[in-house]
Amino acid sequence: MIESSSLPADPGELHLCISYADDLRDTPDADTLEQWDVAIRHRRRVHEARRCPSSPGECPSDDCPANVVDDVAVGSMTFYRVHLDRGCNAYVAMEELSEDLSEIAHVLLDPATGYYTDEAGELLAYSGSALLVMDRVTLDEGWRGHGLGVILAAEAIFRLMPGCRAVACSPGVSDLSANRLRERSEFDRVTTSIAEGWEKIGFLLYRDNVYLLSPTSLVLEEQRALLRREFVELGASWAAQARR
Repeated sequence: MIESSSLPADPGELHLCISYADDLRDTPDADTLEQWDVAIRHRRRVHEARRCPSSPGECPSDDCPANVVDDVAVGSMTFYRVHLDRGCNAYVAMEELSEDLSEIAHVLLDPATGYYTDEAGELLAYSGSALLVMDRVTLDEGWRGHGLGVILAAEAIFRLMPGCRAVACSPGVSDLSANRLRERSEFDRVTTSIAEGWEKIGFLLYRDNVYLLSPTSLVLEEQRALLRREFVELGASWAAQARR
């Protein structure tokens, strides 16, 4: 059974909230770039003693009206759906928004047209025209180290990729708060581990640290089924250890 003793709470209560906020800006880049935010949240039942009608130690905890569900954020993901066929030049829009998006645009898109380069286009089966960029995946420190980032990212990608010809990412460390990551060897080890996680769901290195996943590939669908089983096993392991 998968080891889960170091997790802070039941992983089976994790869930995703996917949202897109439209600022209703009448600008070409607003039609080209859509930012999709994914909140990683955890449900837990909390007993509020001040609302409990029973005396201390006599509360029937399962049915107590003082039990409330607390839904807290434990991580987040940021994706961009880049529409190459509307608004402004997608290459320019990505270059202006952030250095990370610019890095991906330089590798995949033609600066003159904003469309996929001929080289990239030859690799990608047609399943739509848009580009989905996985920009950030972060989890609170207590939830790291169990493969949950990959499991949750696979679910988010599956929901957001319809209409896209490619999914792209540039693996790296977004949270540099840990002192251990200030050492180059440890930073490289963590970065390599992150890239291996994305390769697990079908991302392949294309060029210059830009990884590509084709929505038509069966790898994501196959791995998603395996990852869902791992997720269930992780929850079962946590529950079994919690009963001890």
